[in-house]
Amino acid sequence: MLQIADAMTKEGVAARPRNRANTERAIFLAARALLSEHGFQGFGINAVARRAGCDKQLIYRYYGGLDGLLDAIGEELGSWVNDKIPQDTGGMFVLTYGDLMEKLSMYFMEALRDDPLVCKIVAWEVSQDTPQVRRLSESRMKSLGKWLERMQGNLKPPKGVDTSTTNALLFASIQHLVISASVSGQFAGVPLKAEKDWEKVAAAVRRLVRAIYG
Repeated sequence: MLQIADAMTKEGVAARPRNRANTERAIFLAARALLSEHGFQGFGINAVARRAGCDKQLIYRYYGGLDGLLDAIGEELGSWVNDKIPQDTGGMFVLTYGDLMEKLSMYFMEALRDDPLVCKIVAWEVSQDTPQVRRLSESRMKSLGKWLERMQGNLKPPKGVDTSTTNALLFASIQHLVISASVSGQFAGVPLKAEKDWEKVAAAVRRLVRAIYG
């Protein structure tokens, strides 16, 4: 039996799947690959259908069109943590809200560095105000927000700390460093190329989280 069409052929077109589940997956992977490689330029029903090796009517049938595809991609990008962090917080040795935020900061930085599409979407979010970018961003943040709520559980932050603003600043700084690394390899004179550079960044982030949340 043929394997699920995750891989692309030499021509960049997925092998034709045999059932609905495989077809949906092929369409999803084709759309994700096109976004990662070319952004929204040339991102359309026909381009996705060619890349997936299927009839474009199937995209409407299974996803309702491009908006549905963007929602699916955004949801998947917002749930990367499900693969990287155990759902059992006890298994992560999370004892306090500070422990949780320290670990989430590290995993967030790793995820951005490991996934070019996530990094591009973050850059689009701060540089482009289009319906497509907003839809992708909202789907991603909605999915991530639900996961964060589950992970936090009954953990309470220290009194007097504005967690919404503090965490926004924390994650925004991580995003900016990762984007700067992909563009220039440094930020404000801080090198961001070698692993030892990122180890220094990680150590600094941990110190900041501990200083705020104890």
